[in-house]
Amino acid sequence: MVDISHPDFEEQIQVVNQTLKELEAADKPMMMIFNKIDAYSWVEKEPDDLTPPTKENITLEELQKTWMAKMGDDCLFISAREKINIEQLRDTIYKKVRELHVQKYPYNDFLYNISEE
Repeated sequence: MVDISHPDFEEQIQVVNQTLKELEAADKPMMMIFNKIDAYSWVEKEPDDLTPPTKENITLEELQKTWMAKMGDDCLFISAREKINIEQLRDTIYKKVRELHVQKYPYNDFLYNISEE
């Protein structure tokens, strides 16, 4: 879970990834959830400003198209406070847990029965 409104969120991701490596857990399935999209802010550059964009002047939509877009379903943008994309988060987590469950217990259809209710 990443606080995308924090100015150093990318550095925080690096610290967590390094910690996971040190714990020998970096190879485990994981998702990156960017929370607080409702609090994300950016500063629009002046039209004549030709300097390269920085993370301070990239819109959330542009940010979602960066390296984060390559993560596919393993990367979601939510707002817990405003309940934005919470259903997508729930559905994605359920799908991923079900996939892991089926791999480990191929003859147990417990999770399939829940989804049909």
